[in-house]
Amino acid sequence: MIIITMYGLLTICLVVSFIKSKKKTIKALKIARKALFKTTPTLLTVLGIVGLTLGILTPETISRLVGEEAGIIATLIASVIGAITLIPSIVAFPLAGSLLRSGATVMTISAFVTTSVMVGVVTAPMEIKTLGKKFTLLRNGLGFVAALIIASIMGWIL
Repeated sequence: MIIITMYGLLTICLVVSFIKSKKKTIKALKIARKALFKTTPTLLTVLGIVGLTLGILTPETISRLVGEEAGIIATLIASVIGAITLIPSIVAFPLAGSLLRSGATVMTISAFVTTSVMVGVVTAPMEIKTLGKKFTLLRNGLGFVAALIIASIMGWIL
């Protein structure tokens, strides 16, 4: 029902935009088409990574590695992996959703996603050159601690 409502509102807005300015609406649709073609490879990559991950790892394995029985160690490992890997959010969120549906805990997946977004071990050398060592270490350290706090709160709430 929500999807139908959203598409209905989108259609209404598109019609209103078309009535208001046909030229601008057509230009916007051309820009949107170009953006869609640019993002298609990324979206296909996301589908591939999620599919491969779920194909290789069974729900039992996922539950054992990052589920309830794995405990706090899994959350700490997931947060370190998230801090080290350079995964775009567009890949991390669908992967996280799939892992959650397969038995991972909210806290562990929250730690992974949050550190992957807030901490940049891979990008640290470039950041040190640009912003300085003290700032980079402080930002990444505080980001890591904040990610663990956020993951704990998410685990507690959900």
